[in-house]
Amino acid sequence: MGKIAFLFPGQGSQKVGMGATLFAEDSLAKEVLERADKALGFPLSEIIEHGPEEKLKQTAYAQPALVTISTAVLQLFRDAGIQADFVAGHSLGEYSALVACKSLTFEDAVTLVHQRGTLMEEAVPQGQGAMAAVLGLNKEELEEVASEIAADGEVAELANLNCPGQIVLSGTAKGIEQAAVLAKQKGAKRVLPLAVSGPFHSSLMKPAADQFKQALEQAPFANPTVPLIANVTAEVTDAPEVIREQLAEQIYSPVRFEESVRRMIELGVDTFIEIGAGNVLCGLVRKIDRNLRTFAVSDRESFEKMAAALKGDKHSC
Repeated sequence: MGKIAFLFPGQGSQKVGMGATLFAEDSLAKEVLERADKALGFPLSEIIEHGPEEKLKQTAYAQPALVTISTAVLQLFRDAGIQADFVAGHSLGEYSALVACKSLTFEDAVTLVHQRGTLMEEAVPQGQGAMAAVLGLNKEELEEVASEIAADGEVAELANLNCPGQIVLSGTAKGIEQAAVLAKQKGAKRVLPLAVSGPFHSSLMKPAADQFKQALEQAPFANPTVPLIANVTAEVTDAPEVIREQLAEQIYSPVRFEESVRRMIELGVDTFIEIGAGNVLCGLVRKIDRNLRTFAVSDRESFEKMAAALKGDKHSC
């Protein structure tokens, strides 16, 4: 049997009521929810359970909510003694991965991402930034688009390199609007605007990263107990001081998800388990390589199906 990687989803996977069944049935998961409320000093649990949806969508709440859900589901793995050979996250999910590899405590992670989300929201006034997913063009073609937009004085940069034929652009509202037209002229199948509150993973986020560095410096990081694949390099990272630098850089740099998955495949991973809300990352992994085994685990039922399949060494989704 090959190696296992745990993957943790990022912003956009949140929904009101997520984790309800798990919290009702599992005391360890419920405890994670209570720890989040205590660490943050406000009732995140109420926002997760009841919303409203508009509030949960806000970056400052969505980010700690998703780290909380992923960490709660992770307790099922810890309780069963199922361990990963590698961990990785998509953007915000990198903080859940850091909790999984014990580089960061859950309390520190949830506090950091609340600050991170707040700073990211404040970096660019509402409506001035935008993001859009481009389907059907490769990295080189979109880099040409980005260069043309930059020459016009606007910003449209590659933000999420997700899988073959799916790359997200981020920048000024006008820049993304212009990029959509250019991308379609170059043969893009579709350009889908994303419902986000800012131009994440673009150079416009640099002020947020600069402010966030102080919080990162104050947070205690440990050496990961499991190799972590970093978003900004798509390589293994292990030194706390390097992790801090990369987390700051991650805010305004592309998420190299496809490269990260391919790197883990090179390192012997053939099973990818998405832990937390939704199954977006499983879909991306299958588009990268259909021969990989993927599982999305969000509650006890999906966990038990995965555990049975791993025990029987069966391929399952």
